Amino acid sequence: MIRIEDIAGHPDFRRLASLRHGIAADLRYATADNFVGHSVYAGIDCAWLRREAADALEQAALWLQERRPGYRLLVLDALRPQRVQQRLWDELQGTPLTMYLANPERGSIHSFGMAVDLTLLDPQGREVDMGSGFDEMTLASHPDHEAEHLALGALKPEHLVERGWLRAAMREVGFHAITTEWWHFDFGDRVAVRRDLPRVL
Repeated sequence: MIRIEDIAGHPDFRRLASLRHGIAADLRYATADNFVGHSVYAGIDCAWLRREAADALEQAALWLQERRPGYRLLVLDALRPQRVQQRLWDELQGTPLTMYLANPERGSIHSFGMAVDLTLLDPQGREVDMGSGFDEMTLASHPDHEAEHLALGALKPEHLVERGWLRAAMREVGFHAITTEWWHFDFGDRVAVRRDLPRVL
């Protein structure tokens, strides 16, 4: 394991502020604007990704920039230390919200610096309307329910277009979406990440 306090001097990690092609960051777990309603990163610098994921994210931003000038990526969460994952898990025990968290025993891909949560910014710098907000833990946020919600009118075609642009940019460079959160992407193979890479404590 690697301690989060030692990340700044570690060659395998990149700071989000170093990323090119106009990538912005607003880490919501460092604020109260998240599904637990309070900061869970107080005093911890989590604005990092593992180098291979950070490099790929730059390429995703470039891909988007070339095809949709003026649109940018906004990172909402990146490296989430194991200690924070454990704290969230403990806090949410006994609630349905645990379905949105990886069990800390197995390890969140965020805790390896190989997962990122993000959305799009339009040319005016505003967050694009995705039909549900970041950390809105409802079925409207589940990619695997999009066709159903479109048919019912809970999502509009333009929401799916915007989600499609985000997914296309991320998949182009090797990130993988999940079924429950339109904003979450893992880089590389989860099994290999958990097996081969050190977790950040």
